[in-house]
Amino acid sequence: MTRAHDFIRSSKRPGRSASAPALVRVLASFGLVLLLAGCGDRRSIGPSGQAGELPDQVVEDFAFTGTNSGVVEWKLYAQRAEIFEVRNTTIVRGLRVDFFDEAGKQSSRLTAREGEMNDISGDMLARGNVVMQNSDGARMSTQSMRFLNRQQKIVSDELVRVERGGDVLSGIGFESDPDLKHYQFRKRIVGTVRSKSEALMGGERTGP
Repeated sequence: MTRAHDFIRSSKRPGRSASAPALVRVLASFGLVLLLAGCGDRRSIGPSGQAGELPDQVVEDFAFTGTNSGVVEWKLYAQRAEIFEVRNTTIVRGLRVDFFDEAGKQSSRLTAREGEMNDISGDMLARGNVVMQNSDGARMSTQSMRFLNRQQKIVSDELVRVERGGDVLSGIGFESDPDLKHYQFRKRIVGTVRSKSEALMGGERTGP
């Protein structure tokens, strides 16, 4: 099925993708809606990968909206963003991402100390005190995780902890949808499960 992203001053092409800010450059083949709040400073930049590389633009109170055929799928907010045009990368500090279901209702929220976004694919990397919580109260925490925009998946190779309805699961390696409705661990899984009667008595049981 053909899918497309939209953004201001752009054409559309099938496939999930993202775009660098329109003030920096317009990628005519991809699309996302970008909102910029605060001021941006244009700076010089050397070849990609050079030591001491400076961003093309620095933006405070950064906001970026990912859409699919005009439907909002997620919104990224950051206290500060550094945009590297040559590498198609935006580095953010004080990260928050809100995810939305097909009805347009917010389904989950991710927060982290910092992160990176690929301006073409829309893929993200979140690092440092990463916490994700859905509308049902399920909570995931780890130190590093990735969002795969095309696949609409949350993945991590780190130790991940999930708390849901008094039950706790942890393990190495994690994969989930952005709503935290369907998820799985790969190895070293440890669980603490509380039945209704045990929850009332304050007891709990632990399994492998």
